[in-house]
Amino acid sequence: MGIFFIAEIGINHNGDLKICKKLIDLASSAGCNAVKFQKRDIETVYSKEYLDSFRESPWGKTQRDQKMGIEFNENEYREIDNYCREKKIEWFASAWDLKSQEFLNNFNCKYNKIASAMLVNIELLKKVAEEKKHTFISTGLSTLKDIEIAVNIFRERKCPFELMHCVSTYPLKEKHANLKTINTLREKFKCNVGYSGHESGLTLSYAAAALGATSIERHITLDRAMYGTDQAASLSPPGLRKIVPQIKKISIALGDGVKRMIEEEKPIAKKLRAHLI
Repeated sequence: MGIFFIAEIGINHNGDLKICKKLIDLASSAGCNAVKFQKRDIETVYSKEYLDSFRESPWGKTQRDQKMGIEFNENEYREIDNYCREKKIEWFASAWDLKSQEFLNNFNCKYNKIASAMLVNIELLKKVAEEKKHTFISTGLSTLKDIEIAVNIFRERKCPFELMHCVSTYPLKEKHANLKTINTLREKFKCNVGYSGHESGLTLSYAAAALGATSIERHITLDRAMYGTDQAASLSPPGLRKIVPQIKKISIALGDGVKRMIEEEKPIAKKLRAHLI
């Protein structure tokens, strides 16, 4: 199938369906396989004290105003669902709590996602694994033991999954990328391993693809200067349009690893070795 490319819209839509649809358009036209969102039940994920605390944002003066401002409701997700179907691109979301995972079950998404921050949420892991949808599991903020517990939960419930190597800093610095962990995770857990990147450029994602990542996830934005904590670590339209076809070329170039002489080589070998006959 090649490398599965996920365009993470996340919260970069800033609660605006017009921006969201433009991002879906971008992902679709660039050749991405899916777009991904984040879903939170604000009152569950954050404490009242935190939500009441000060934060200047386009939506008001509190953390609650900001958090509520970037959440879509069911009707808005219905519109997203219909729009993605129209654009022939898959969509799914990472739930940050049990209520949000239940909310996502209102839609017929093909995939699930475990965000790095939720890798240690055992109840959420069990709930997602019981749905038996192919699940992308990000491994930032986690130890090998944390990952092992998650893998066991999914295997016990016979839920298909792949791990995604991830370092959860925004933007990610090259010296922290540790891309060889893709190999480490593949060897230890005997499963497919993708890459969820938070860097600002393209090079690390190309390297992850060359290391055999089965999926690549990158945040996308219309403009990296827009309001939002994830915008600076996101791909702008030119970057996304460049990276997706290049990743596909890398996927094709990797081949199957079987050493063989291809047909196109045979006449060349005959010519260059003629003096040996």
